[in-house]
Amino acid sequence: MIIIVDCFGGDHAPLEILKGCSYAIKEYDLDVLLTGDKDIINSICKEYNISMNRMNIVHTTEVISIEDDPLNIIKSKSNSSMAVGLKLLSEGKGDAFLSAGSTGALVVGGNFIIKRIKGIKRASLAPIIPNDNGCYILLDAGANIECRPEMIFQFAIMGDIYMKKILHLSDPKVGLVNIGEEPSKGGDLQIQSYSLLENGNFNFIGNIEPRDIPLGRAEIIVCDGFTGNVILKLTEGLGKSIAYNLKKIFYSNWITKIAAILVKNKLDYFKSKMDYTEYGGAPLLGLRKPVIKAHGSSNAKAIKNAIKQAKEFVDKNVIKEIESSI
Repeated sequence: MIIIVDCFGGDHAPLEILKGCSYAIKEYDLDVLLTGDKDIINSICKEYNISMNRMNIVHTTEVISIEDDPLNIIKSKSNSSMAVGLKLLSEGKGDAFLSAGSTGALVVGGNFIIKRIKGIKRASLAPIIPNDNGCYILLDAGANIECRPEMIFQFAIMGDIYMKKILHLSDPKVGLVNIGEEPSKGGDLQIQSYSLLENGNFNFIGNIEPRDIPLGRAEIIVCDGFTGNVILKLTEGLGKSIAYNLKKIFYSNWITKIAAILVKNKLDYFKSKMDYTEYGGAPLLGLRKPVIKAHGSSNAKAIKNAIKQAKEFVDKNVIKEIESSI
């Protein structure tokens, strides 16, 4: 299996990308096709003693930055590491594509270069987020700011397939984000989406209020991309705030430092349980081929797990399952 990796996407590229690829190759028995400046890649690998075994490079001269207009991926920066990686995937030169670069550019590139599965209205950015019962998948997390009810319905179908195939859940619960649990709550989008979802071939539990999402009431959370992106960013911010304040409390004086030592194992467990890097990245569901968006601040561990996620995406034939369901 060949995973195509954008070597210059993300805050810590290319070093953490290369380290993550090296770890993944050893652990998951696959090959990596890197896109990016070959001279810089070779120099970094030599400086940090990173093996290039089973890694090949397709040289590119440009990088899509977060400041760039996402449309530049098909216009002025069509030779960027992200654009070239997507083209290689579309040409069958690899089995999946991974990037920690600009989300907007990846969504545009995915839709225009890879293209959507026939019948899918919109591709959905679907991150896996930790919660009290394990994790949930959020569709859509920002690829589609405005949505129609039939799009929300398809998000639920794709989320159901992904959680069954990749997370091995037998009957994941689907919840529609709303301001109340009653079917009559929300605007036209929520009311009409509810009507479609309750007749779907999945375990729809009804509306779910945002406060219940981190408590693990549902494993598949569906909403429009604007709402989903707010949920995603708020969750990230709350996570950082909790970690900062816990550290501040336990390091405030010698008594609390002793207490920290006594509960260290429990704190480490809580930290690992809420660690997004364990789940890798966010699949862009609804495209004809597997595309994974890793977090912009991904370290080597996150990249390694995102490559594992891409491998499982291919192994479990998620796209064929979506095609047959649609």
